[in-house]
Amino acid sequence: MQWKDFPKWGKWAANWAADYHANIRKLPVRSQVKPGEIIAQLPASPPEQPQPMDEIIADFESIVMPGITHWQHPRFFAYFASNASPAAVLADNLITAMAPQCMLWQTSPAATEMETRMIDWLRQAIDLPSDFSGVIQDSASSATLAAVLTMRERALDWQGNQQGLATQKTLRVYCSNEVHTSIDRAIWIAGIGAANLVRIPTHGPLRAMDTDALNAAIIADKAAGYLPIGIIACTGGTGTGGCDDIKSTCAVAKHHDLYTHVDAAWAGSAMICPEFRTLWDGIEDADSVVFNPHKWLGTQFDLSAHFIKSPENLTRTLAIKPEYLKTHGKDGVINYSEWSIPLGRRFRALKLWFLLRAYGLDGLRVMIRNHVAWSHALATRLAAHPDFEIITDPVLSLFTFRYSRENTDLDDLNQRLLNAINDDGRIYLTQTLVNGHLVIRFQTGQFETTQDDIDTAYDVIIEIAATL
Repeated sequence: MQWKDFPKWGKWAANWAADYHANIRKLPVRSQVKPGEIIAQLPASPPEQPQPMDEIIADFESIVMPGITHWQHPRFFAYFASNASPAAVLADNLITAMAPQCMLWQTSPAATEMETRMIDWLRQAIDLPSDFSGVIQDSASSATLAAVLTMRERALDWQGNQQGLATQKTLRVYCSNEVHTSIDRAIWIAGIGAANLVRIPTHGPLRAMDTDALNAAIIADKAAGYLPIGIIACTGGTGTGGCDDIKSTCAVAKHHDLYTHVDAAWAGSAMICPEFRTLWDGIEDADSVVFNPHKWLGTQFDLSAHFIKSPENLTRTLAIKPEYLKTHGKDGVINYSEWSIPLGRRFRALKLWFLLRAYGLDGLRVMIRNHVAWSHALATRLAAHPDFEIITDPVLSLFTFRYSRENTDLDDLNQRLLNAINDDGRIYLTQTLVNGHLVIRFQTGQFETTQDDIDTAYDVIIEIAATL
């Protein structure tokens, strides 16, 4: 295929995308193929000669599409949605066609300067104070790893990267059981070790970290010769939407001179709505915050907004400046590769620019408010049914529930219900554990979801439960 052929196939791809989204409700949400079914259709060796595009496209339709779980389906209620609004997809097409590598200001000034402005637009949208700067990361996992590395270096007087950890005190980081497993990975990769991620018990309806227990754990660790370095709090945890008391957590951190990072990967998008900001009251006291516009705001994966109080601490931790990466004769420029773990960087800010201009904050607020209201209404309907109980109340648009029958293993019953729902294909749900027992999660967040889709979810849950 040559560039002269691109208009033909580009037009085909645009029409295909529009048709896909127009008819997506006809597809099962979760892929229905069996393990090994796709790879069995792929030749074991690569082709030696070029193959015609129409043949490749035909194979795409017949081999690839049956193996796709449709994250853009309006009845995708599993995990957290990973959205792809039309405006952001259009921007991503342009990015892909240009294919710039935006590691330095000079390798694409527009990418760097737009990133600076778009991060500040987001900062204003979620009402973070102006003393926060930011950077676009690929995912919250990378942002959290950068935060853990920064808290490590800060506590070690910037000697960890140079000297390693072998001669240092054992480092300790604190969080609750509600945090995402990306925190565990960050602790592994940073060399701190899983045994030194201290889990603090939670309490209350939001399953918040007990800050009295947190303070006691830090005091005990200091007395035992450990070196506490930081706290990772969450707003809108993945399992049940758990939210730590950010103000109290940051107060404990400040008392012990520890770094606080807040993981709001999903819930942060909702903070464009002022009424939801009570969930992270005190956020202005955190050292860093991350949320993913690619989850709920409408940009497709990958685009994570990482806000930092002290970019100097971040760059002191991550920046390496060999001669071949220096920009000579241009003072005062930002090279965002010094704010990130990867050197290479995509032009992600363009997606935000298109998104925010095409829908406006008011349009995005309407979407999020609808999702929250619809999820609360569904939880109320399920709670009124004699065979269902709400296990954790809605946090924004996420709640958990369980199907109940007397003299039944409820974990097994709910796993069977979940499997039957997902095999049916009309909606897609996932599970989590609450107090050691399996429950079913429901979360609304897909860009095109309507009230009718929520009503369908209720009907499917009730209908399939009755068949078990």
